[in-house]
Amino acid sequence: MRILQDILESLPDDAPIEEVRRGVHLTAVKSRFCGLSSTMMRDAICHDREEEEPRKPFEEMTARELARYALSDEVSRASLGLAAINSLVEIKIEECVDIDGLKLVREIGENRNISIIGHFPFLEGLRDTARNLWIIEKHPLPGDYPEEDSRTYLPQSDIVVITATALINQTLPGLLALCRKGSVKMLLGPTTPISKVLFDHGIDVLSGSTVIDVDVAFKAVSEGANFMRLKKTGSVRFVTMIRDRAALMKETRAV
Repeated sequence: MRILQDILESLPDDAPIEEVRRGVHLTAVKSRFCGLSSTMMRDAICHDREEEEPRKPFEEMTARELARYALSDEVSRASLGLAAINSLVEIKIEECVDIDGLKLVREIGENRNISIIGHFPFLEGLRDTARNLWIIEKHPLPGDYPEEDSRTYLPQSDIVVITATALINQTLPGLLALCRKGSVKMLLGPTTPISKVLFDHGIDVLSGSTVIDVDVAFKAVSEGANFMRLKKTGSVRFVTMIRDRAALMKETRAV
C-alpha cells in the first residue's frame, strides 16, 4: 500500500526495540518512543495457511525492521508493524490539539451527514446533532450498517471517520476513494500515526494518542486493557492534528 510505503520512508532515524507487549486489545512497542496499535489477529479461516517465515526475537530487531511488518497482508504481523511505526514517530504536541477526535466531530458535525467506519464508544450522542449518522461495521451491532454499505453512504457524507485499523487490514485506500471531494476525512484510534504524510493522501484530521507513562501503559496492555481503560490509567493522552484548522471550521460554518 502506497500510504504505508510513504510513512515508512518518512520515518526518522532507526532505534533498537526495547520491549514489545501484545494484549488482547492493544499492542505496544517501545523504541524511541512508545507506540500503540490495535491488536488484530488472523481470522480462523486463515489458520490453515502456511506459517510466516520464522522471525528473529524482537529484542534483536530494530524499530524499522519491525515497522516493515505493516506491509504484511497478515493482520497479526501488520498490527505489530503499526505499533513499531508509532514508536518512531515524534509527536510535536505544539502542532496538535488536546481533544478526542469524536468530540471534534461533535463540534463540527451539527446538521451534517456523518459516516463512521468502526463502532467506537460513545457514538449515540452524535445522533442528536447530525443530520444522518451511519455507523458502518464489519461485525454490525444493532443499528449499524454492514461494510458493503460504505459504497452507499460514504459518497453522501460530509464527514467520514475511519478507524485506523484500516491501515492494518489495508482497506484505507478503497475507503478514501469512496469519499466525495470536499468531505472531511478523519483517521481515528490508537493505531493512527500522527504523521503529516497522511495529509498528502487525503486525510484532513489525525486523531490518535501518545503514551506519557510507559510502565503503566505496558502493565495495562498486558492485562488486556482496551483503549478506554488505558486512558483511565492516565498513561496516555489524546492528540489530534488537523491539516488546516481554519479551513475546517470555515467549511463547518458554511453548512
